[in-house]
Amino acid sequence: MGVGMQIAYLGFVGSAEIEAEASVQLVRIDRFARWVAGCHLALEALRNFDGSRSYDARLDLITRDYNMIPIEHVSDSDPQEAIRGAFDAAVHLLEKDGAKAGASLGGRRNDPD
Repeated sequence: MGVGMQIAYLGFVGSAEIEAEASVQLVRIDRFARWVAGCHLALEALRNFDGSRSYDARLDLITRDYNMIPIEHVSDSDPQEAIRGAFDAAVHLLEKDGAKAGASLGGRRNDPD
């Protein structure tokens, strides 16, 4: 009953190193597999005004009852750091809610109804 993950790259081509980091971070979410079925990770390359590049990581958790939990965006000049930050925020949210995660987090439904 593991947690699945889909990764989308926006504005650049991914790399084996980035995918490896995302996989390592996914293991941290796996202990919450009772409530979390999967996650969607979007990593976008952004060009800053000064010409430098930063990466914005957006992570959405998908609960076992098909609710989506958006996690705060994390930006960093290093894509792996952005990924770690997004998963840190997800783990913090899941740990904070603990055993209530299934009920309280599952209440955030993204249905058009």
